[in-house]
Amino acid sequence: MTHRLLALACLTVLAVAACKQEPAEPVDAAPAAAAAAPPAADIIPTGDATASGAGDFDMRAFAGRFSGTLPCASCPGIDTTLVLNPDGTYAITETYQDEAGAPAQMDGTWTVEADNGQIRLDPNSKSEDDRLFAIDSNDRITQLSLDGTPAEGNLDYGLDRQPAN
Repeated sequence: MTHRLLALACLTVLAVAACKQEPAEPVDAAPAAAAAAPPAADIIPTGDATASGAGDFDMRAFAGRFSGTLPCASCPGIDTTLVLNPDGTYAITETYQDEAGAPAQMDGTWTVEADNGQIRLDPNSKSEDDRLFAIDSNDRITQLSLDGTPAEGNLDYGLDRQPAN
């Protein structure tokens, strides 16, 4: 019973925080704010964040298209494109090399967790498992196992950021 109340309290706090509106900035303050903004590479926390996470990860700034070829047990590789949208949704397309058939596509929502160190993909299809990716840098993420650990061996499970179209 206590766990359910605690979970409900946490969800309520998150919902209220998400609805909080920021005050509008004056028009002439915009250039100063842009000059003071950190470079894109600094949106990844350094690991010195407080235990609360303090909301220092900017999902909108991190959103983008990541692609690469992931290892495959039954084929030469899986050409993978993951699009992380600024609104917290995602779409992933996987094409198995040397295999017939249409590419596999999945969508859902993405969140950042583990002290801003990993991304969780929560598919809309509940017959699919969540997927985890470690945030290596602003320009690279690496697929993790279902328990959040890196894959063993020397195979490359990384996806690299692609330029915006």
